[in-house]
Amino acid sequence: MCVEPKISTWEDAVIWLRSQPDQRHLVVDPLYDDPLIVAAERYLGSGEWQAVSHLLQGRTGRALDVGAGRGIASYALAREGFTVTALEPDPSAIVGAAAIRALSAEAELPIEVVEEFSERLPFPDNAFEVVFARAVLHHTRDLDLACREMHRVLRPNGVLIAAREHVISKESDLVKFLAHHPLHHLYGGEHAFLLDRYTGALNGAGFAPIEVLSPLKSPINLFPYTIDSLRDAVVGKLSRKVPAGPLWRVALGSDRIFKSLLSVIERFDNRPGRLYSFVGHKAQL
Repeated sequence: MCVEPKISTWEDAVIWLRSQPDQRHLVVDPLYDDPLIVAAERYLGSGEWQAVSHLLQGRTGRALDVGAGRGIASYALAREGFTVTALEPDPSAIVGAAAIRALSAEAELPIEVVEEFSERLPFPDNAFEVVFARAVLHHTRDLDLACREMHRVLRPNGVLIAAREHVISKESDLVKFLAHHPLHHLYGGEHAFLLDRYTGALNGAGFAPIEVLSPLKSPINLFPYTIDSLRDAVVGKLSRKVPAGPLWRVALGSDRIFKSLLSVIERFDNRPGRLYSFVGHKAQL
């Protein structure tokens, strides 16, 4: 039985997780494994990023990666041809700004790194064509201010992609979500809001229209699963309850049928902390 050490930073939490063989999935799935450039390439090739890339089609210029962490999205944006600024307040060489600088140097990608919080963006108005924020909004200390700042620095007709945000159905679900989160007990820092709280903050900041990507309909929210690996997991679960694996696989083999099933399931999906993503647009002048 492993004894968890006293952990004071997210960097300490990741270092401890890396030393636990039975926790390997909690390192690999969220892309905290090394070499960092290999993890970044894995993200670039993922279904999640392909879906993000599709949303960015036709856009060029400057991109801001808010809450950039260790820089995997900054790397992907730079590989897509954007001029990238990575905003990350944590100076860590493993999960923060120093890691991004090392990745930028190794990949020979000119990623500017700024150590600051999303509620205090040190950039002029209308500076970026794209603002990307992966699992950032639910960590903000002031959600409304962070959304206003992201809207401010976007150029007219610019786009915000806020990916993989934890949603709860009622306030009392937050305690349940935090209790079952696989990493929150190590260092804390996790949170979740009601869906209306996110859309209200985005609307209040001036974003319109706002596209809401629901949990089971977008590859952005499914990662590290894909449609195929999710189907395998569903078939496996159904087969354990009703031992008819080949029949389940044939029944759910069509993408159209399986996606229709997911649409039905989603109507009853009230899991605390399920993932949503948001695409917000800044109106043209």
